[in-house]
Amino acid sequence: MTAGEQELPEPSVELTESQRLLFDLVSIPSPSGEEAEAAARLVDFFESHDREVWTDEVGNVHAPADDSVLLTSHIDTVPGDIPVEIRETDGEPTLWGRGSVDATGPLAAMAAVAVEKGVSFVGVVGEEVDSRGSRYVLEDGRNEPDAVVNGEPSGWDGITLGYRGLLAGTYVGTSESGHTSRPDNNAIQDAMYWWERVEDAFEPDEEYTPVFEQVTCKPVNFEGGLTEDGLSMEATMDVQLRVPPKYSVSDVRELADGELRNGTVRWYDDVPPVMMNPRTPVARAFRAAIRQAGGEPRLLRKTGTSDMNIFARDWDCPMVTYGPGDSDLDHAPDERLDLAEYERSLDVLRTVCDTLTAD
Repeated sequence: MTAGEQELPEPSVELTESQRLLFDLVSIPSPSGEEAEAAARLVDFFESHDREVWTDEVGNVHAPADDSVLLTSHIDTVPGDIPVEIRETDGEPTLWGRGSVDATGPLAAMAAVAVEKGVSFVGVVGEEVDSRGSRYVLEDGRNEPDAVVNGEPSGWDGITLGYRGLLAGTYVGTSESGHTSRPDNNAIQDAMYWWERVEDAFEPDEEYTPVFEQVTCKPVNFEGGLTEDGLSMEATMDVQLRVPPKYSVSDVRELADGELRNGTVRWYDDVPPVMMNPRTPVARAFRAAIRQAGGEPRLLRKTGTSDMNIFARDWDCPMVTYGPGDSDLDHAPDERLDLAEYERSLDVLRTVCDTLTAD
């Protein structure tokens, strides 16, 4: 059943068209791999405004227009069932629901302003897992736009200029089985000792180093023990390292590989870090637009990774990441978005598009 065929819930308050788009998209579950219904709602929205729009073979939604600026965000959310409702919070309507902040709020804002201002839009899939949507956009040969605004929560007065990169891999080690009284290492110990050496190698030199400037080392899964035939010990560990801009991903990989004594590592994902200059035309346009709307711009650096990392790897145009919502509520059980903040972000995006399309 498509979004156009299914019966969406009715909001408890009267909403504008852009708010209704947001409400509908939050109401449609869209965890990674299950974005089709939300994508169909986006297609319906652009078609209703006589915009060219299509869905590519991986599920991205394309609505090309003026490429002075490309507005883009991701359609997928993390799993989680949060009842969708609009509640009064401090006298202001607030939308509760999975994705309201990360990143359906920014996605709806990008789509709404793309229609109003006649600029290009792409809604991508799979950002929460492997960024397959943004990777496909590049692999498919889309022309580089003049500027990119990537939709992620920054708060209506915040501009995200930097993200750390990512290196992910799987360590595999084996050893002969033997009595636990033997002093030599088994495969589990080899895995543990390798990871300890990796963590030590990236220990910050100074007592206080901002997280953004550190390599963060995290094991995310571990399996180990005797094989079924009882003749060997095995250890498998999935690991992730977040890479700040002062390193390249290859630098971090080389250092981690250099700590191997036993076992092997298969590195299967790497995303370069990104740090944009705050004086690019798109960053200046945002600072001016936020001040015009009555705010004081905040320049942000995020410790995670986003689709901006993927686009910046292949495209040399200026970029920022922007969107309504408190990023502390990303993936949280109380994820919610103040509709007044959503409206302020629309005003900022409108002004930015006017500036960038006029240049």
